[in-house]
Amino acid sequence: MNICVFLSAADLDDRYTRPARDFATLIGKGGHTLVWGGSDVGLMKVVADGVQEAGGSLLGVSVEFLAAKARDGADEMVIAKDLAERKRLLLAKADAVVIMVGGTGTLDEATEILELKKHGHTDKPVVLLNTAGFYDGLKEQFRRMEAEGFLPRPLSDLVFFAEEPVGAMAYLEESRGIE
Repeated sequence: MNICVFLSAADLDDRYTRPARDFATLIGKGGHTLVWGGSDVGLMKVVADGVQEAGGSLLGVSVEFLAAKARDGADEMVIAKDLAERKRLLLAKADAVVIMVGGTGTLDEATEILELKKHGHTDKPVVLLNTAGFYDGLKEQFRRMEAEGFLPRPLSDLVFFAEEPVGAMAYLEESRGIE
């Protein structure tokens, strides 16, 4: 399975890097491919290192203005002309999406895949990995959107909330029929 991970390129502390590495190990040991923003810095590097060390493949999609930070040694690296093309390519190359901790770029990517799903333009499984309660506020906001009629589909049809990496991977593999 090609698993797209949206996440930060920032250097973060252990409460975020440890679960990210754990999820990366699950990707690699499962024989899956990481589809990610291609950067070799911060949390993106942690995840790419973990996938590669565990035997998985790396498919990066960087963008022209960040190409200098693209990871050498990825199995495949694509350089998009802008962020919109990058998002399109990441989603096109993915079988499933996991949203990890991140900033505004990660939030932008997350809301785009959820909007596509809401309108029936994709049926790819989406997991929000709520490491250390990072997305508790967003989860509450999504529930309010659902309760007050802003979502035409049940929230559970759009995204699965996982608190731990193993739960995220179990959901993805089950949704894709992998045992």
